[in-house]
Amino acid sequence: METPVSRSALYGKLAGPLFRSLESATAFCKLRSNPWVELTHWLHQLTQQPDNDILHVLRHYQIPLSDVEKALLRQLDMLPAGASAISDFSHHIDLSVEKAWMLASVRYGDNKIRSGWLLLALLTTPELRRVLSSICAPLATLPVDELTEILPSLIETSPEAQERPYDGSGLASAIPGESSQAIPNGGQDGKSALAKYCQDMTAQARDGKIDPVTGREHEIRTMTDILLRRRQNNPLLTGEAGVGKTAVVEGFALAIAQGEVPPALREVRLLALDVGALLAGASMKGEFESRLKGLLEEAGRSPQPVILFVDEVHTLVGAGGASGTGDAANLLKPALARGTLRTIGATTWSEYKRHIEKDPALTRRFQVLQIAEPEEIPAMEMVRGLVDTLEKHHNVLILDEAVRAAVQLSHRYIPARQLPDKAISLLDTAAARVALTLHTPPASVQFLRQQLKAAEMERSLLQKQEKMGIQSDERRDALTARIFSLNDELTASESRWQRELELVHTLQELRLAESDTDDKTTLQQAETALREWQGDAPVVFPEVSAAVVAAIVADWTGIPAGRMVKDEASQVLELPARLAQRVTGQDGALAQIGERIQTARAGLGDPRKPVGVFMLAGPSGVGKTETALALAEAIYGGEQNLITINMSEFQEAHTVSTLKGAPPGYVGYGEGGVLTEAVRRHPWSVVLLDEIEKAHHDVHELFYQVFDKGGMEDGEGTHVDFKNTTLLLTTNVGSDLISQMCEDPALMPDATGLKEALMPELRKHFPAAFLGRVTVIPYLPLDETSRGVIAHLHLDRLVARMSEQHGVTLTYSEELVAHIVACCPMHETGARLLIGYIEQHILPQLSRYWLQAMTEKAAIRQIDIGVNGDEQIVFEIVC
Repeated sequence: METPVSRSALYGKLAGPLFRSLESATAFCKLRSNPWVELTHWLHQLTQQPDNDILHVLRHYQIPLSDVEKALLRQLDMLPAGASAISDFSHHIDLSVEKAWMLASVRYGDNKIRSGWLLLALLTTPELRRVLSSICAPLATLPVDELTEILPSLIETSPEAQERPYDGSGLASAIPGESSQAIPNGGQDGKSALAKYCQDMTAQARDGKIDPVTGREHEIRTMTDILLRRRQNNPLLTGEAGVGKTAVVEGFALAIAQGEVPPALREVRLLALDVGALLAGASMKGEFESRLKGLLEEAGRSPQPVILFVDEVHTLVGAGGASGTGDAANLLKPALARGTLRTIGATTWSEYKRHIEKDPALTRRFQVLQIAEPEEIPAMEMVRGLVDTLEKHHNVLILDEAVRAAVQLSHRYIPARQLPDKAISLLDTAAARVALTLHTPPASVQFLRQQLKAAEMERSLLQKQEKMGIQSDERRDALTARIFSLNDELTASESRWQRELELVHTLQELRLAESDTDDKTTLQQAETALREWQGDAPVVFPEVSAAVVAAIVADWTGIPAGRMVKDEASQVLELPARLAQRVTGQDGALAQIGERIQTARAGLGDPRKPVGVFMLAGPSGVGKTETALALAEAIYGGEQNLITINMSEFQEAHTVSTLKGAPPGYVGYGEGGVLTEAVRRHPWSVVLLDEIEKAHHDVHELFYQVFDKGGMEDGEGTHVDFKNTTLLLTTNVGSDLISQMCEDPALMPDATGLKEALMPELRKHFPAAFLGRVTVIPYLPLDETSRGVIAHLHLDRLVARMSEQHGVTLTYSEELVAHIVACCPMHETGARLLIGYIEQHILPQLSRYWLQAMTEKAAIRQIDIGVNGDEQIVFEIVC
């Protein structure tokens, strides 16, 4: 009895181009949502190849390729569609491959199936010829007898003649129902599944291809304990993206390579599974599962113990699954349960809850090991471990101050990412920038070159127009003058850059020459010369310093670099004075805020609580909101770090969910809360809760945990840290009382007396538990002097706007300030009345003068604003 040929072995005899066309046909079938891979798909893909046997036959018989393609496309449109997955190859494909192999091996003595043998099989087999006639009549009309005789000579020069059989095809071994070992499981290139779909991390560690890992010794030891268990010996590393989950596994690989593990683990191979490679090309139903099963079986049979590392392990859960089929997790469970396959998984906590925790059978096979974000000091140690690697890669010097700055600034100003990843990324970018300045022109020089090129192009265009009779003398003369100016500026910039580059190279050479000597005089002189030449605007950097790191953060966040590197202690000490520059008439209140923040910055406050929680009580328009803006500007890097919540929008109890996020099962779950998401993105910020008295009492109670413990949980149960925030609560409660008590300056009480008088009014709106957790600071009504200062402040801003936007000098008289103050007596709207007066009586007239000058094409150089004898505001325009 004849032994039947294995289906997988038969497909392995396809020549390379023919096999690749079958793979393309499978993908094409899936793209068109057809349920079966048909001969039509295969022939269509064969016609798309640049050269093969069939194309040689068509050229010999002068059959237009376009006729064949049109016939196949018509048949493709008639195939059933709408399938979610491919069922299998059609019977006609199996039959055609079998008949083609018989022709190739028996009649022509070939060891592979070529497209020419396939075409002849379609023509000589009655069943297949009928199919060919229905799908492509031009091919079915070929003379069979003649073609049988001359085919070998026709296809002698075809590229397929040089191809080998495609034995070992991954597609063939993945055909549903096959279990034959006629070909290797590894794939078309004969590689084992482990070699094809995994990377050997222990080999990489021995070859020095893995960066050193520091600061994760405890996690590596805990993971080793789990791996040494007899059962449930599969650690699952969970943590936010960037905390170092993969680095822990790399550290374990380094420990294996260095022999710093127990004897039971010294000979193991740590293999990282490439899930993408495992999924790539697995278009046939069941193909992915077949690949994974073969890989797991090979890992179990391996003479050298294997530990699999699956990064983003949640991608395996459901991978390959379709209706009525299993997925990768179900294939992993038996091996994990028996302890025969040790696996290290890594995923984020949210993905773990979403994909893995829902499957108890899978969850119990893993031991969760949480990888937390390190604090600043441990993060610095981790980053220092990579300094040598970064220095060698970029060929630059990295100072320790740059390491500290990378950790501290990224922790404060890049809250969306985690340490140590964001600090390493920041330091890597800073090193790249330093290396860039040593070899390329600075941005200022490149900008001038670009401006000069643009001006020359415009002048060339104008000269071309002048030849046509289109005159533009003024513009041409202006461009010529600009080109001369740009040339001079570019020459000066290039000269300065070249001189700075020479000084930097000299300094680097001295550092190398004097590294082993005690006399550093020459080196210090070179450093002094470079520092004096560069000033405050260096364009070439000799090393990666804190200033370079701050400049990178400034580019990423928009926060000026100077504020980041300035000594924080001096910033805090100067805080009351800096706040007073923007907020006038509230020196006592600003002093209280400054003292509390100074205490927190000195490390003497309660570390579990926010930096400060202040309730600013007073009339409207006296500087409460301006205090929040000034505080964000002075301490937190800019007004963009102010989070403002209008509490009048939270007058109902159910609005609590808007602040912290909807609970599970409610609309909006998973989208986060207005407050919690803002603080999570900007943990170093001022939180302004405006008009807190208008919020519902349930909303007030929500903040108890924030005031006491410096944090709260959002609707998803994620902890949000408020420890680095300053909370300002504003209220108008008691504003009438404050105004009455401050009417007579001689009888006005001090801050303590004013606060005591205010407390009964506050207790009518807030519970004692709430007031006991905040620092109440009364804000006084503005006197005439304060209103004058505010008028000066807003007029100065107008002067700056006119200068920046229009290049016009704007001046105003003291009489104008006095006039504004006189027209805006103390009002329930406070300083807002002053601002409104300027916007209603000065800006409109100023705008009219400016627009009129534009229409008349007059160039205004200066505008003077004053008050005449009739107490009318007058404008004097100088053109």
